Amino acid sequence: MGTQYIPDVPYAKYAELLGLKGIFCDDPKHVGDAWDEALAADRPVVLEFKTDPNVPPIPPHIKEQLGVKSARAMLKGDPDEKGVIVEGAKQKLHEFTESVRTALPGHSD
Repeated sequence: MGTQYIPDVPYAKYAELLGLKGIFCDDPKHVGDAWDEALAADRPVVLEFKTDPNVPPIPPHIKEQLGVKSARAMLKGDPDEKGVIVEGAKQKLHEFTESVRTALPGHSD
């Protein structure tokens, strides 16, 4: 049993019905393109991403104390606790290694 239930609705398509711009993205390789399209839109946008339910939405600059509290909460009974903690740790490690990589001398994007 999850802590939050959000109905499976095609939000981007619904946005189009309302006259908004709707963008759906389910491929990590296209996230940048989806953001570019959203930021270039001439009207309000609903940007819908399909994500892995086992990867927690961790803020990019999470404080250590918040991370510890989140991990403790997960260990108190979430049925997917191990997967969420492992995937969350992988996500933060990837962010860290990318920030180190881009800070190295000679790096250019």
